[in-house]
Amino acid sequence: MAGTNENLFKVDQSSQPLAERCRPQTLQEVVGHKPVIGPQSALSRQLKNDYLPSIIFWGPPGVGKTTLAYLLAKEVNSLFKAISAVTAGVRDVKRIIEKAEEQLAYYQKRTVLFIDEIHRFNKSQQDALLHAVESGLLTLIGATTENPSFEINAPLLSRCQVIQLQPLSSKDLKQIALRAMERDGLLRQYEIRFEDLDQLLLYGGGDARRMLNLLESAFYLAPKRGRKVRITKEMLQKAAEQNPLYYDKKGEYHYDTISAFIKSVRGSDADAAVYWLAVMLQGGEDPTFIARRLIVLASEDIGNAEPYALSLANAGFEAVKNIGMPEARIVLSQVTTYLASVPKSNAAYRAIDSALDEIDKNGVKPVPLHLRNAPTKLMKELKYGTGYRYPHSFEGHYVKQQYLPRGLEGSSFYQPTDQGREARLKSYLQELKQNKEK
Repeated sequence: MAGTNENLFKVDQSSQPLAERCRPQTLQEVVGHKPVIGPQSALSRQLKNDYLPSIIFWGPPGVGKTTLAYLLAKEVNSLFKAISAVTAGVRDVKRIIEKAEEQLAYYQKRTVLFIDEIHRFNKSQQDALLHAVESGLLTLIGATTENPSFEINAPLLSRCQVIQLQPLSSKDLKQIALRAMERDGLLRQYEIRFEDLDQLLLYGGGDARRMLNLLESAFYLAPKRGRKVRITKEMLQKAAEQNPLYYDKKGEYHYDTISAFIKSVRGSDADAAVYWLAVMLQGGEDPTFIARRLIVLASEDIGNAEPYALSLANAGFEAVKNIGMPEARIVLSQVTTYLASVPKSNAAYRAIDSALDEIDKNGVKPVPLHLRNAPTKLMKELKYGTGYRYPHSFEGHYVKQQYLPRGLEGSSFYQPTDQGREARLKSYLQELKQNKEK
């Protein structure tokens, strides 16, 4: 989690959680993110020239956004200031800009401003940064778990490089865990053995902070036989139950809870879905984040079994944006319970993935001549559009015709289910197919 000043990494370590004690102190110690900070990366080449651009780090919790920001500032010998968009306002930003001017004027020291959860800044707060970033007075590094193109103003976004950070792999997490046991002042005093280390990595879910906190909890749960410690599967499970991911006041996203929420809606359990919705809202989750997930879910898990679900989810998203909390909770509850209660189908989701898989395997095939547009004389001479049969000119507004490219005749990507309204689509398409065969 982000701190509030440049002393973020200089607190007495004896009182810190393991995840804090194990923070990397140089870029070389950072595990993962080689495309971003590796020797051949664009950012690495920029740093060699003593240049650090303004950056928006976009990625899930626990992948090192705050740590990377601090270490990048350190690489270019700049003053590091960190604030949270949840608790800071325009006045705080202006105060930092004033200090940055003093540092540059009197000490020739540049300032890097790190803003955690920058997507929480409103337009006026983001606008307050524009001139300082554009003039180079401040180097901005923002961290967000949301798609920046949705939440950050275009003028500010255009002045930043957007770098997407991926969840850490199991290999990355294993390296971090082993290094913690080797280097941490407390853990290295013991010979720690796991019954199943992969279970710890699985519970980590790509989040190094969560994994290290679970490791520390399991360590304290395990009996000590001299300097030997054996951590069993049961201890890890108990540690995970005692240390669930949570939403703190800074609004870090509880991905376990959003997962439970989505799976409850997908599983048609309206009661469980609205419970997990309440957990997220009570913890301070951004309601627009939930509303976006519901839009995706309406297509991915309901699709044509109930096409209205997508319209309702989209309308819910607009309503949530317009009215805000606390009333937005009612809109989210309506959309959630409806989506949980209607028939489900993932046929549309499977259809597009199946078509993309075909293209990945065999490439894109040419469009058949009779389906091509022919706006010019040359195209007409080349027989573009020749032989195309206009369906509305035929009985039932349908005529047998080949639409797939050569080599894919008869391929089936969309396979509708018997669920809800999609059953009627399936029946209609089967009827057309039978008539085509006749």
